[in-house]
Amino acid sequence: MKKLVVLTGAGISAESGLATFRGSNGLWGKYRVEDVASIEGWYRNPELVLQFYNERRKELLNCEPNAGHIGLANLESKFDVRIITQNVDDLHERAGSSNIIHLHGRLKWVRSERNENLRFELSEDNFEIYLGDKASDGAQLRPDIVWFGEAVPMLLPAIEWVEDADIFVIIGTSLNVYPAAGLLQYVRNGVPVYLIDPNDVIDPYGKVTTFIKSVASEGVKILSETI
Repeated sequence: MKKLVVLTGAGISAESGLATFRGSNGLWGKYRVEDVASIEGWYRNPELVLQFYNERRKELLNCEPNAGHIGLANLESKFDVRIITQNVDDLHERAGSSNIIHLHGRLKWVRSERNENLRFELSEDNFEIYLGDKASDGAQLRPDIVWFGEAVPMLLPAIEWVEDADIFVIIGTSLNVYPAAGLLQYVRNGVPVYLIDPNDVIDPYGKVTTFIKSVASEGVKILSETI
């Protein structure tokens, strides 16, 4: 069974109603990235950071996987599908995908500020955390998110998946955020690379063989009929 490796970004979840960070109505228009998505922002104002991610979890509770997520899950009947996502939502899991790497962490999970291995998933009935909420080691709980200024612990496993890909697909990402965008350089020569996005995306490595200029739901459908 061929290995189909997919890199997804905010664009695949936008159709489910999740606010993206970039774009005319993006979250960065309301919040400074330095304030809510950097380790320095956490040290400076943890209360604001906790509020921001509480809002994001509440938003996620009202969202469902769209046809893009579901279409990728359905491809598991024909391919060994492996999804590397920049997204922190759980829509790929809820759509039924089996093999997922979250490069930037997971929104529903929190961890000890002191010990990154001490983490757990929040319930839908108790999805908010505040200053003073502690992990079992007595340290403040923080979102289990990889912020700017922090290492990306799942990067090496993601590179291994890309190097092993028979088909590589990029969906809904600008290829501007590193190190995720750099994964494209690890695709072996001769491997077909599909890029699905309604916007013009610059391929920094000259690897893309097929551009599908469409939103994720329609693009995944086209992809499924092509490969």
